[in-house]
Amino acid sequence: MNRIRTRLIVAFLVATIAPLAATLWTAKSLLERSLDYAATEQLDSLSRSLQEMGREYYQQSQDILRARVAAGGAPHREYASAVRAGWPEEVRGFWDSGEAERFSISGSGGDHIDYLVRHGDSVWQYSQTLGNIHMEQLSGEYRGARQLVQQAAARDLRRGFTMTLIILVAAVWVVSFISMVYLANRMSQPIEAVTAGLAELAAGRLDTKIEVLKRNDEIGRAIAAFNHTAEQLAQNRDRLVYLTRVASWQTLARKMAHELKNSLTPIRLTAEEILARPSDESPQFLASAAQIIVSEVESLERRVRAFSEFSSDPPLRPEALDINVIVEERISFLKPAHPDVRYDVNLDSNRPSALADADRVRGILTNLIENAAEAAGPGGRVLARSAAVDGFVHIEVHDSGPGLSSEALRTLFEPTITFKSRGMGLGLSIARKDALVCGGDLIRIDGELGGAGFRVVLPRLKE
Repeated sequence: MNRIRTRLIVAFLVATIAPLAATLWTAKSLLERSLDYAATEQLDSLSRSLQEMGREYYQQSQDILRARVAAGGAPHREYASAVRAGWPEEVRGFWDSGEAERFSISGSGGDHIDYLVRHGDSVWQYSQTLGNIHMEQLSGEYRGARQLVQQAAARDLRRGFTMTLIILVAAVWVVSFISMVYLANRMSQPIEAVTAGLAELAAGRLDTKIEVLKRNDEIGRAIAAFNHTAEQLAQNRDRLVYLTRVASWQTLARKMAHELKNSLTPIRLTAEEILARPSDESPQFLASAAQIIVSEVESLERRVRAFSEFSSDPPLRPEALDINVIVEERISFLKPAHPDVRYDVNLDSNRPSALADADRVRGILTNLIENAAEAAGPGGRVLARSAAVDGFVHIEVHDSGPGLSSEALRTLFEPTITFKSRGMGLGLSIARKDALVCGGDLIRIDGELGGAGFRVVLPRLKE
């Protein structure tokens, strides 16, 4: 059973039954007293009791309408000040009075209650039916009650009036109770959906979403916040998984570097000794063999350095970075190596500042711009741009190269996987790891020049 809905219904019962019983007792007591007086006194007493009943009913209707408005479940009509000339007389009189809110009777025979509320330069009008109760008709019945009392016997009047009063009040209470059950369901159902969604998140299903309801109250904002939180948890989980895998790869890289270094030392010493000792037998062959050994050693050393760089974790030193300056600096540094490539920049004129490690950011951009220039080739283009987006700084690098194959896309950020003849397969892995460590990410996007495209996301410096 929905506990919130049950509590709301119980609260309604407690809040209404006691006043209802008091109203019935008061009305019946007044009626009993009125029947003991003379004819004129009886009419006066009966009129007062009926007026008290109408006042209680009118006050209760006001409270119900005000509660519906506060819960956001009541439609309204808005009167803007720009069209004040077309306002009804009732709305214009309320506006001129300077009151914050007002209740009034309207409709055929007074069967509706209107609630006028100020909202800035406009007036909002809420309306609620009083059911079969017509206040103006009831007022007329007050006047006709005098004649009815004179014609009816005391016992018949007491019994008939008591039954009428009980039926009337019971009908009002039933209508109010049904309205309360509807409001309780409307309030409890989205809360129950949020509770179920939280249970799904606790079970590890981070793709859980709650259907967004078209409401601007606290419940609607809570559902939107839940969906946003679930999305952020899913993204953080993916990043954590990637960082965990990177840590495993780092351990493997350290072990491999250690093993390679153990083999490099004797190979280099042997090769240097062969070169240092002249030999009369096939000196050309010995020199060639020694040169091959040295070349292989250098190749192994390059691999060791690459693995060592991947496995090392220098301390993070975040600082305020002018992203535009760093992008221009990297392009100027790398442009001489590819003089036939055209470099275009489109940098944010507001000069966004990021909070990140300068060395890591330079390493990320060096890798991306160098890869883009190699992919574009002679006569190709490389585009670099920066922008501030929702608390982050975006740096994009696009090239006019052939793009990435389906095989490359599947293993784009995996270490030791390369699709270049001179690559080690660690550049993008290291670049994404550094971006994640800085609090951002490196993601692939659709290229705007026909080739590949990458976006570096960094946290923006809070001003």
